[in-house]
Amino acid sequence: MDIEDWRDEIDRIDESLVTLLNKRSMCAMEIGRIKRERGLPIYSADRETMVLDHVAGVNQGPLGTEAVRRLFERIIDEARRLERVTIEREAAEKPDLPVGEPTE
Repeated sequence: MDIEDWRDEIDRIDESLVTLLNKRSMCAMEIGRIKRERGLPIYSADRETMVLDHVAGVNQGPLGTEAVRRLFERIIDEARRLERVTIEREAAEKPDLPVGEPTE
């Protein structure tokens, strides 16, 4: 393969990553809704640690463990932001449901 073939392959992989990240985001939105219904906080340090440990544990390289952790820290930050936006939007639409207190 030449450089253009590799770039085409990267483009295909990037498209798959975007699809998967959006699926993950939909899950985060649903979790945000459940947290709102139950009055739970958005941030859970224990859960974040579990996710980071999990992805580090399944990593087979060539990305290093710390690189994978940094990438997922950013993904988690965006998921938390999306949860917060979802909760705030739904709180405005359905003010009778409880809203968890953020603990960040």
